[in-house]
Amino acid sequence: MKLLLQWFLYAVALLAVAAIYPGVAISGFGSALIAALVIGLLNAVVRPVLVVLTLPVTLLTLGLFLFVVNALMFWVAASVLDGIQVNGFGAAFLGSLIYSLLGLVIDSALRRLFP
Repeated sequence: MKLLLQWFLYAVALLAVAAIYPGVAISGFGSALIAALVIGLLNAVVRPVLVVLTLPVTLLTLGLFLFVVNALMFWVAASVLDGIQVNGFGAAFLGSLIYSLLGLVIDSALRRLFP
C-alpha cells in the first residue's frame, strides 16, 4: 500500500514540477506515472554506480556534484520517455532540484503516516 501511494505521490510531484517550472513538460498523469517509475528505477540501479564512479569529484566539491548526478538521472529519464520533455541540462538541474524537494516532503509525510 505504501509503495503504491508513494509512486502516486511522486507522479503528482512530477506534475507539480511541470506546473512550477516551464522547462519541464509532461503530457498527462499516465506519463507522470511512467516517468516516476523510470526515475525511481534509475535512482535505484544506475545512480549508486555513478555515485561510486564520481566519488573523487563529489568529495572535491563537498557533495555538490550529487546535484549533477540527480540532474543526469532526471535528464536520462526524460530522454528515454516520450511523455516528458526537459529543455536542456539546466532545466533538468532545476527540475530535479524541485522534484527532490517535493520528494523530501512526500517521504516525511509518509513516515508520519506509516511509522
